[in-house]
Amino acid sequence: MLQVLDPSAIRRWSRLAAESLGRAREEIDALNVFPVPDGDTGTNLHLTMLSAAEALDGLPGDADAATTWQTLAQGALLGARGNSGVIVSQALRGLAEVLRVTEGRGADLGRGLVRAAELARDAVARPVEGTVLSVLTAVAGAVRDLPGDLASIAGRAAEEARSALRRTPGQLDVLARSGVVDAGGAGLALILESLAAVVTDSYGGRADIPAPARRITAPEPEEGPGYEVQHLLDADEAAVGVLRRELDALGDSLVIVGGDGLWNVHVHTDDAGAAIEAAIRAGRPHRIRVTYLAGSGRTHPAARGRGVVAVAAGPALATVFEQAGAVVVRREPGAGPPLAAVLAAIREAGSEVVVLPNDGGAREVAAAAAEIAREEGLTVSVLPTRASVQGLAALAVHDPLRRFDDDVVAMTDAAAHTRHGHVWVADREVMTSAGLTGPGDVLGVIDGDAAVIGTDLVGTALDTVRRMVSPSSELVTMLEGVNAPEGLAVAVRDHLAATRPDVEVVLYVGGQGGYPLLIGVE
Repeated sequence: MLQVLDPSAIRRWSRLAAESLGRAREEIDALNVFPVPDGDTGTNLHLTMLSAAEALDGLPGDADAATTWQTLAQGALLGARGNSGVIVSQALRGLAEVLRVTEGRGADLGRGLVRAAELARDAVARPVEGTVLSVLTAVAGAVRDLPGDLASIAGRAAEEARSALRRTPGQLDVLARSGVVDAGGAGLALILESLAAVVTDSYGGRADIPAPARRITAPEPEEGPGYEVQHLLDADEAAVGVLRRELDALGDSLVIVGGDGLWNVHVHTDDAGAAIEAAIRAGRPHRIRVTYLAGSGRTHPAARGRGVVAVAAGPALATVFEQAGAVVVRREPGAGPPLAAVLAAIREAGSEVVVLPNDGGAREVAAAAAEIAREEGLTVSVLPTRASVQGLAALAVHDPLRRFDDDVVAMTDAAAHTRHGHVWVADREVMTSAGLTGPGDVLGVIDGDAAVIGTDLVGTALDTVRRMVSPSSELVTMLEGVNAPEGLAVAVRDHLAATRPDVEVVLYVGGQGGYPLLIGVE
């Protein structure tokens, strides 16, 4: 019987809880009727605890308790899935906050469970009783200031979790109507039972789920938010406060957990695009997941056919992509495209769609729109095109008669074999990999790195193209910008005709702002 929760015990607990949730996953999924009957709470809790356990597996064997608790909480935060998974990850953070600076004895565990309940409830915008929050609150009340050793506190917590779980149908009507206990609460009870089993060394490698009430009837689908949006977010606390208010107005089941610049955001909403755009304003969202909520009572008709969506800056460049057969989303120079516009273009393009973001800043928006479209039944692939010339190269080999996967491979290959460059005139002093530039200097950039600093556009453009063209080059594509001096692209074309007559040259009026000349070499 343990007297303290040492690093070894924490590891055993996290692994046992993950394994037990894995065995009980289907049973807990079957209990899932709130907030929507999407049948994934058991799966989400299993994946959340599995992420925490795997994070601990990566620690050295001599890691101390503070590091172990911190890693447990961080692993759960990064892997948290669904409403209940995010709440449980915050509860683990509360435990870690207390226990990483204590000896890990009985009274310390009691204080940790109280803090876990506080943090979890604070993370939920609109707490509902009869859920995992109610079970946490009941556990905290049972162990608050309770004297005793580690085994007695852990045992009391598990016992109260089971009792509180049985009370949830009396706290939430949808549970009573369906004849079930709360799914999230059932998972939490299993996690705490696993803890008690580890502390008393009575688990024999497994723990059992507390017996829930048997499901009698499945709830009828109710009109509700159509999507679950979840992602990690790099942002400061002030920005998250603004985001919390914006998302609260957009939907429900809002939970935001984390701290120290990293957050896990979860919300149910009808406007997934607006939720993600709010996150982009707040910071850097990543690992974006958009799930269509089957219990929302909504259906989405799928478009038909194969299509390509291209993001373009400027009307002339948009025309180039439209003439090549793409559905175009226009963006302002220096800004990302609206997510709603990208999603609308995907829906318009067909049921199998390739998206060409053509800019590093547009890729996250394109990926988020693709996630939403996939939940609606569309097949979408976002190619990693970082420049318009790469998008044009990909579009040139697009063949709607090929299998979709083969078409994506061919387009990706064409984009990857296209070097991209541009020339621009500096308006300020900038330190680059090619040296220091001053206002008025002309900079040639190749594949994202500064390569040439010159004094005039034509000379710098020629030098840039010479560096980009190799003996194996076959095609040079140039897009002339709106502010390009007359004859810039023609001068480069004529130079190539004289020095590399084997290379085909294609000129377009791109009309892009900022860059007088965009260059692609295949």
